[in-house]
Amino acid sequence: MAVDIVYETSSVTTDDEAGRATGWRPAVLSAYGRECARQLGQRHRDDGLTGVFCSDLAQAVETVDIAFPRRGLPIHQDTRLRECNYGDLNGIAVTELAALRPRHIDRPFPGGQSYRQVVDQTRGFLRDLAAAWDGRRVLVVAHTANRWAFDHLLDGVPLAELVGAPFTWQEGWRYVLPSGRVGRRR
Repeated sequence: MAVDIVYETSSVTTDDEAGRATGWRPAVLSAYGRECARQLGQRHRDDGLTGVFCSDLAQAVETVDIAFPRRGLPIHQDTRLRECNYGDLNGIAVTELAALRPRHIDRPFPGGQSYRQVVDQTRGFLRDLAAAWDGRRVLVVAHTANRWAFDHLLDGVPLAELVGAPFTWQEGWRYVLPSGRVGRRR
């Protein structure tokens, strides 16, 4: 069997609208972001979800709270689904961050972490998910770096290719997590 995963990024924040890379800073959803969160809930209202997993960062928690009020779905916050910690650069302009990302695949941001560390955290999350949620469909609400980790671990896309490409939003991504298989260390 396998775990059927629907992946959505946390909704639009005031930092996003200001062109800032939030990282681990507290962030709040913008008015547009709150509407997007409601639409996320509508998209997944009747699609057989058995659980929701989200980052414990404020924007992911707020996204899930708006998307799934009183749905009866188990909701699990997990620190391993946090965005990359840009450390001293949390809140940097997105355009500045884009130029720096390739340098921090294996080398942590000053006072923060590397993208490889995000992959390692995500690997642990996926192992636990495979062990406990086999045969079910779940929603994961996290961040860009975590989606890259999913692409790297589950689809084999090189991390350097993912980190070097611009982010393009879409209405969810689908992943299949086969029983007992989580990407090897690379």
